[in-house]
Amino acid sequence: MKVMTVVGSSLDRLLSLPISRALRERHEEVVVFVDGRLDEEISLSPVEAALLRAPEYILSGAAGPEGQQMAEVMLRFEEILHAERPDVLLVRGGTNGALAGALAASQVGIRVAHLEAGERSFNRREAEEIHRLVIDHVSQLQFCASRPAIRHLASEGIVGSAYWVGDVLIDYLEWGRPLAEQHSNIVGRLALPPGGYALVSIGRRGNLTDMGRLAKIVDLVNRSPLPAVVLTHPRLARSLYTLGWTWSAKVILVEALSYFDLIQLEQQARLIVTDSGRVQREAFHAGVPTLTVWEETEWSDTVDSGWNTIVGMDTERALRAWRESEAPASRPAFYGDGRSSERLVYLLDGDPLQAPWESLEAARLP
Repeated sequence: MKVMTVVGSSLDRLLSLPISRALRERHEEVVVFVDGRLDEEISLSPVEAALLRAPEYILSGAAGPEGQQMAEVMLRFEEILHAERPDVLLVRGGTNGALAGALAASQVGIRVAHLEAGERSFNRREAEEIHRLVIDHVSQLQFCASRPAIRHLASEGIVGSAYWVGDVLIDYLEWGRPLAEQHSNIVGRLALPPGGYALVSIGRRGNLTDMGRLAKIVDLVNRSPLPAVVLTHPRLARSLYTLGWTWSAKVILVEALSYFDLIQLEQQARLIVTDSGRVQREAFHAGVPTLTVWEETEWSDTVDSGWNTIVGMDTERALRAWRESEAPASRPAFYGDGRSSERLVYLLDGDPLQAPWESLEAARLP
């Protein structure tokens, strides 16, 4: 079987390594890199970059309106799909590249499998929410990272083709954490007290383009009762320059961070402040309480279990949560056991009975 996978950044390629390893044990894989992001929030280290194989195809829309870029990528996708004739296209999340690939495959008549299917923020103003909805409904297989995602799909009439396999992000974290410990000394290099600092990761467009929102986030971080490490990628740096704000002496700005560095900073933080769904799950896996500076999240299990607090733009509420935040007594493995990639390959093969479901059920226990 030939599987074509779509990735949207170098970090996506890195996090997809467990999927690629599981696929290539039994099948042929063709990787399509869709350059849908102007700036990378993570700069891969030489060790991380060496783990990656070059993608077979690189697609990028010309400069211009987002809709025009997506249309050009779709046209290129159709050409590639006709040339390669994969048996299935595997897309992940709700990126522009995932949507373009899924729509092109549905036009050509190629099966689509959607990873991280069924996750809903219920905010239709968010482009990724619309993208996820559309991809789920043109897909023939929906691979869910969480149990709530299965329920969301059922409420939309998608049953029988959706499976809770767990989160492939956990696959990578289980595999990559020893490598991060071996190759990153970021906490020592920054002279941070383990368990005594906050990590701040902000990347949503709405928080970076709305100067009022960004000013509130900066004010929150400046009033932190802990030393705060702020991940400063190019988009955030430009927005901060426009805002003209200054940081307090307790704030440490870091840039050009590798993913191994990020894992280490997350593992040893006292608290994580973010607007990223990926970082929310990474924090949950690391056992670190999180404040989400956004109004909703797709990852409701992190909130319901007490590990993640949605504070939006309420600075006083956020500061109270910051001071009072404690790790809950239990941390069920809502997102699986690190074998999600193995399960999804069995499902692509049409052989769900052979997949290791028992370990997934056991993973939900505290």
